Amino acid sequence: MNGATFRDTLEPLGVAAGAFLVLVGLGTIAGTPWTTKAGGIAALLQVVGAVGTAAVGIGLAWLSSRA
Repeated sequence: MNGATFRDTLEPLGVAAGAFLVLVGLGTIAGTPWTTKAGGIAALLQVVGAVGTAAVGIGLAWLSSRA
């Protein structure tokens, strides 16, 4: 049996890092950060940061795995 083959030796690392960032973003949203802060602006910034983290992770995984 042949293992997985990659065009670039760093491709699995980029995909794994991207997947990790997506999971961090989703975990932050699932942790409902807006329930622990009294200010609405702070909660909004936390949600924007979590969505941004997930977006960077998706972009990194896509960029690492594209041909």
